[in-house]
Amino acid sequence: MANQYPNVTKAASRLGIIAVIVLILLVLGGGCMTTTVGAGEGGVKFSALSGTDMENIYGEGFHLHAPWTNVLRYDVKIQEKMEQITALSNNGLSIGMDISVRWRALDSELSSLHTVYGQDYYTKLIQPELRSGAREIVGQYTPEQLYASKRTELQQEIEERVIQAVEGQFVAIEAVLIRHIELPDQIRMAIENKLQEEQEAERYEFTIAKERLEAQRKEIEANGEAEYQRIITQSLSNQFLRFKGIEATLQLAESENSKVVVVGSGGDGLPLILGNQ
Repeated sequence: MANQYPNVTKAASRLGIIAVIVLILLVLGGGCMTTTVGAGEGGVKFSALSGTDMENIYGEGFHLHAPWTNVLRYDVKIQEKMEQITALSNNGLSIGMDISVRWRALDSELSSLHTVYGQDYYTKLIQPELRSGAREIVGQYTPEQLYASKRTELQQEIEERVIQAVEGQFVAIEAVLIRHIELPDQIRMAIENKLQEEQEAERYEFTIAKERLEAQRKEIEANGEAEYQRIITQSLSNQFLRFKGIEATLQLAESENSKVVVVGSGGDGLPLILGNQ
């Protein structure tokens, strides 16, 4: 019976072999057909047949795709990197700086970022603009300004410069922060001495102003006391003093513990009272 359908048997054998080969290919290629995009990541699809998919971005999670498609994952969280930069001040002195930059890749524009810069976009885009901007802005200041009063302005200007430079380049700059400024030792010591002298001068001026106010207070107080004495002196007439003397004499005479002895009269006509218990 088996020999009655030789062609059918051969065809079935071929189909079986093909099915096995396809199954083996599927098993071997299974790892290349799945990709997991982690939290805070985005995936860019690149096909060997059609190139980069500019329309669709893989979000977080597990994804299936054709074996000839590769998924390139990009971190879309906020990232930070520290740069050590040497720049020249406006008088030609070398200034060392530690600057950190915070940025994030725009997840909706990952395909464009990939085709223009690739996964090492930081070294091609952000790092050069940060270094260039820092050197350009530092060159507008003196070491004294960088060390003391102008540090905040310097940081803001570098940040604005970098943001402007990368605008429209598929990334967003969150912040540029100056962590440390290193001046030559002799310049740093001279600046510190100058600042100390300025602080001492301010303290001296404050002391002088304080003493001047105290002198003014004492002068006002003395003038007030003198005016008070003048008014009192003018009000002490002979009639007033005689009246007060009579009043005091009567009070002493009425005291139970006093003995009144009239010796005579004083120069103002008042009696003299001597003696007590």
